[in-house]
Amino acid sequence: MRGLRDPGQPGGGSFAVGTALTALAAVGLLASGCSTGGTGTRDEGAAVTSPVERGVPTPRASAPAPAKTVNAVALLRTDPAVSPRIKADLKPCGEDTYPVDTSYGNLTGGTAPDLVINVMTCADSVGVGTYVYRERNEEYQNVFAAEEPAVYATIDRGELVVTQQVYAKGDPLSFPSGEDVVTYSWADTKFSERYRVRNDYSRAVGNGDAAVPVPVPAPTATSQD
Repeated sequence: MRGLRDPGQPGGGSFAVGTALTALAAVGLLASGCSTGGTGTRDEGAAVTSPVERGVPTPRASAPAPAKTVNAVALLRTDPAVSPRIKADLKPCGEDTYPVDTSYGNLTGGTAPDLVINVMTCADSVGVGTYVYRERNEEYQNVFAAEEPAVYATIDRGELVVTQQVYAKGDPLSFPSGEDVVTYSWADTKFSERYRVRNDYSRAVGNGDAAVPVPVPAPTATSQD
């Protein structure tokens, strides 16, 4: 093999040629090592994927604010739509215990819960009046009233359900002849009757007298301006 010449001297081009040949030989050696024989550079496996970042759980919607407690007795006493008879009978059965049931729920589609108040007798817990109040401008307005013996109202899936016992002549208070169950829905500015069911009770219990149906007065639905 010829000795390498100094590139600074004449004829030094043979140094560049020798360098090029050496580079080509190195490329060939690398290509041979990458063959499938496994003696050269090791084959890489599948690319490692980064773990997928889990999404942040969506926070649940906050529960509606609880209804503020209302003094139902004071509300009834100051309501001009409540009859003087009910107000006169609105007395405590015991020490600061009034025969009044209060329910909160959505009946009129307002932003605040509606209020249903049932007034009963102390001796036998018979309903004598039921009222619905709707909050508007931070004041409660009477939008429904029924002041008949043995009447009671509840909230059922956004509807007002009023149950009234039906008494025939001579029926004792504990044994009515039947009951009317009336369902009301809020429409526009007042409650409208949707369903009415009459249930006649068996006379096999009680005093055994035959039942004579009596007309049932319709509760008054107060419209709201």
